[in-house]
Amino acid sequence: MKTWKKVAIGVGVLAVGGGMVWYGLVQKNKDVVTVQTGKVDRQDLVTLVTASGEVKPKTYTNVLGEGFGKIIDIAVKEGELVKRGDVLLRLENIQPTADVAAQQAGLGSVEAGLKAGEANYRSAQAELTQRQADFERAKFDWERGQQLFKDGLIPKSDFDARKSGFDSSAAAVEASQARVQQSRAELDRSHQLVLQSGAVLSRTRDVLRKTTYTAPINGVVSYIAVRVGENVVPGIQNAAGSYIMTISDMSVVTAEVKVDETDIVNVRIGQEADVTIDAMPGKTYKGRVSEVGTQAVLRTSGLATTQTTAGTQEAKDFKVVVTLNEPPSNLRPGLSTTAKIKTAEKKNALAIPIQALAVRVRKDLEEASKAAAKKGGSTGVTLAAAKPVPSGTDPKKEEIQGVFVVKSGRVEFVQVETGITGVTDIEVVSGLDQGAEIVTGSYRALRTLRPGAPVKVDNKAPKKEAAEGS
Repeated sequence: MKTWKKVAIGVGVLAVGGGMVWYGLVQKNKDVVTVQTGKVDRQDLVTLVTASGEVKPKTYTNVLGEGFGKIIDIAVKEGELVKRGDVLLRLENIQPTADVAAQQAGLGSVEAGLKAGEANYRSAQAELTQRQADFERAKFDWERGQQLFKDGLIPKSDFDARKSGFDSSAAAVEASQARVQQSRAELDRSHQLVLQSGAVLSRTRDVLRKTTYTAPINGVVSYIAVRVGENVVPGIQNAAGSYIMTISDMSVVTAEVKVDETDIVNVRIGQEADVTIDAMPGKTYKGRVSEVGTQAVLRTSGLATTQTTAGTQEAKDFKVVVTLNEPPSNLRPGLSTTAKIKTAEKKNALAIPIQALAVRVRKDLEEASKAAAKKGGSTGVTLAAAKPVPSGTDPKKEEIQGVFVVKSGRVEFVQVETGITGVTDIEVVSGLDQGAEIVTGSYRALRTLRPGAPVKVDNKAPKKEAAEGS
């Protein structure tokens, strides 16, 4: 055989052999899944409920219209600090002032009449007292004269004179009694007139008082709803001309936020919160939950569920108030804010990344375990003792929560029990040991990964790929 033929045959043999090796490697690696991994480790976990809302003072007062009139002066500006009693606004008061003056004059007149009536009543009482004394003397004299005349000691003329004096004194007493009653009636009428005039004066003074509005509390003028020249009218809040301005006490400031109905069950009074304000970037303020609403509010309309009779599946929120510990002095009501409420905390917890959690159906896990066992390897599945499932539910369709643990180039699905959830990590209560290597990505790999599958660890994978689908 010629040398070149020998060489050709050798090359052919090598090519076939190499091809077979390459094919074997391809077949061996075609089911290998590239994954990213991490170690089970301990860390401090904090569960947060994040909600947005606005800055509000704990105490504020809406100044409403109390009397009708045209605004002639607004003595304050929005953002201005005021003290209780400071003048806020003045209305035109020409007529109320004139009415007060007239009623004061009228009251003076009836009070003078009352004084005259009191003097007349006292005079009538004094006269009655004197007439009663005269009557008693005349009565005694007449009774004595009767006995004297009977005994013949005085003449008939003397007896008649004594009788006439007695009758005259009796008539004088009756006249005085009538005068006392009349003066008393006139005095009562004068008293009534004084009371009526005083009541009218009080009303006119109240009307005049309502032409000048003063601050009911210490605070800042947070909103002015009217302008000079407009009319103020008595009415209800938010009606045109009725709502004048708002005074806010900014010594105690709150963040009033809306918490989703799925999170409200974990929010409690006294929980700590970190509050950020959009207008003050880069700053965080500490606070505590001071109020948790019990009435759900529809997210789109803002109406409480008790205000509508129609059934709805619309998302609902609950009002939560966070009181700031040390609010800055330049805060203003209405600023947009976000509160991160700390609902749970655990130190040195065994934790894994949240994205490492996977959910599989029990039936699929059992089938994968049997298939792996037939191949003579590990079953690839570690399950906790089965828990009772609700009646009417197929146990085979039970969803199992777990993670994939890397062992000797393959993954094993391990059921875990979880605890509190942090921002990016979740507590593992049972099922894993510290230091175990678990699959953390990519999302695509975790979604399709099967127990017992061979894996290749590549923790240099692009973050985009690792987070795909999240």
